[in-house]
Amino acid sequence: MLYFLLAPYAELSSLFNIFRYITVRSALSGSTAFLLCLMLGPMVIRKLQAMSIGQEIREEGPQSHKKKAGTPTMGGVLILTAVLLSTLLWADLDNNMIWIQMIATLGFGLVGFIDDLSKILKRRNLGLTAKRKFLYLTLIGGTVAVWMFFLARAGEYTTELYVPFFKNFHPEMSFLFIPFAMIVLLGASNAVNLTDGLDGLAIGASGVAFSTYTVIAYLTSHITMANYLAIPHVPHTGELVVYGAAMAGACMGFLWHNAHPADVFMGDTGALSLGGALGTMALLTTHSLLLIIVGGLFVIEALSVILQVASYKWRKKRIFLMSPIHHHFELKGWHESQVIIRFWMISILFAILALSTLKLR
Repeated sequence: MLYFLLAPYAELSSLFNIFRYITVRSALSGSTAFLLCLMLGPMVIRKLQAMSIGQEIREEGPQSHKKKAGTPTMGGVLILTAVLLSTLLWADLDNNMIWIQMIATLGFGLVGFIDDLSKILKRRNLGLTAKRKFLYLTLIGGTVAVWMFFLARAGEYTTELYVPFFKNFHPEMSFLFIPFAMIVLLGASNAVNLTDGLDGLAIGASGVAFSTYTVIAYLTSHITMANYLAIPHVPHTGELVVYGAAMAGACMGFLWHNAHPADVFMGDTGALSLGGALGTMALLTTHSLLLIIVGGLFVIEALSVILQVASYKWRKKRIFLMSPIHHHFELKGWHESQVIIRFWMISILFAILALSTLKLR
């Protein structure tokens, strides 16, 4: 909104011309989201406490987590508020990709909100049934995937699949793009959700991942950079830089309140919205397969659960002391803060590796 209000004055004064630059608006967007989380956080926490919206701890979890029972949850509403308001303020709202990104964020967040609300009403760590949750996520993912498909047909996007390390291999998926995009969106949302088990772990890793895709969005929107790196040039992804900066800023702002020991948890409201938004951004920047590297930590967390379940089902033996894998290291004797910081380091290394692949073609 501020973009539309301020940009026209560029003809009158060069001072207002800076608001036409994506870099400037991205910096303002990230700062706005960070400050919103910082300032609104205490009020949101007090409101959640007054409404008795506290975290229910699962019985089979680590015993050290029992003391966290009652900590306000559903803090994801703070992330959503900061990101969406900042994007609305500083992004060019004529850009279709911005609307796809915001609707996806809100849609996946809504499913998480319903799940969190169900847990609170039942007073136990069981919300929506797995089937119902999968149905809702599939509906949101399918809607976003179809929207992207028609955006490609309008010439603003591409359904070609770009593969890391292969410069000239980018097959056209056509209608196969829709199920592929749904898999990416559902996989990303659930992987981030599984990672959200320690104070600040998921939000810190998400901030790293969104920062990485913000860089990628800028490179794909810049024709000189895109040609130099031999990556697809998608002009409309420029505005995703504004959104990505807002998300990175919101992650840092929420981490202020979510750092160990956490004053508030994001809940499924935050975890599902972050995962869905990350998957959407990966798809819109045409670097969906790179998400396996960018979100390497999330992939490891999800795989640890899959392997644990499969091993116990087929062999009646566990691979890890507990899954997801961050609980395994807790039970091995690592302090919670050690697990969190070391896993953040891993996520940063994955981000650096992912960016390096842009030139390795």
